[in-house]
Amino acid sequence: MQQQAILVTEPSDAKGLVLGQAPIPSPAAGQVLVKIAATGVNFIETYQRSGVYQVKYPFTPGSEFSGVITELGDGVQNFKVGDRVATASGTAGYAHYAVVDASKVGHVPDAVDLHVAAALPLQGMTAHYLVHSSYMVREGDVILTYAGAGGVGLLLTQLLKLKGATVITTASTQEKKDLAKAAGADYVVDYSQVAATVEKVTQGEGVHAVYDGIGKDTFDTSLAALRRRGTLVLFGGASGQVPDFNLQRLNAGGSLSVTRPKLDDFISTEYEMHWRFGDIMGWAASGDLDVRIGAQFPLAQASEAHAALESRATTGKVLLVP
Repeated sequence: MQQQAILVTEPSDAKGLVLGQAPIPSPAAGQVLVKIAATGVNFIETYQRSGVYQVKYPFTPGSEFSGVITELGDGVQNFKVGDRVATASGTAGYAHYAVVDASKVGHVPDAVDLHVAAALPLQGMTAHYLVHSSYMVREGDVILTYAGAGGVGLLLTQLLKLKGATVITTASTQEKKDLAKAAGADYVVDYSQVAATVEKVTQGEGVHAVYDGIGKDTFDTSLAALRRRGTLVLFGGASGQVPDFNLQRLNAGGSLSVTRPKLDDFISTEYEMHWRFGDIMGWAASGDLDVRIGAQFPLAQASEAHAALESRATTGKVLLVP
């Protein structure tokens, strides 16, 4: 049987995302087939579409989605047809149906809307590993982040506040500053005000850690913001990758630490994935975590969704809805 799906036939700009026909896949052993309720749109898909990351064409993007299981592959024991699930580790999610390894999906609580569930796995588990593993935040820590109104930024701020941290973050417009403040950020400033704000808030000591998803444009500011033995967690490169640098700068800065993590390494076991997934879905169900869906597009408008994401005009999460 056939379904509608987004197809990319060669590296291209957003206009290369074209609605076409593709087979409905059958789950292999250990997999489940999911009827998709919504798919998260993420920057990695813009890199895949444009050829920055190599993929095999024709290609259907989409690793993050939610929906209902309609078929089980052989050997699947922890799920049944009709279960509500979500994942950050699927494939070909810009479609109506997709398969995913059962070990990579989690149950969505009844209290969590499936559109919200599609907005949470990738960015929510990213925020989780940043706060709980890359640098283990303690009550009273002062933390610097960037892009406080972005999808990760809004979730990250909320998790930091649950841990009892003081949060300094950035936003470029008043609307975005208001959103970051509503998420719990203590100080929301322009990028040009970061150094002065850190100096004032910490009385010159510097922050305990920086979570930096911007990369090249903010790296020097991030290092300079750290206190002695502080930690820079560089988890993205929205402005480009950080050039090679002399490690002696970490010594001179006060025995600093830098780490460059990625989500896959922090959900590499089924136990760890379910820990992080269960926490974020549980917090969403209880109301401790507010998930902002900034924009929703029909599947046929995937090109418009990519254009909106790449323009940096969006806040929160962008979704595709079949």
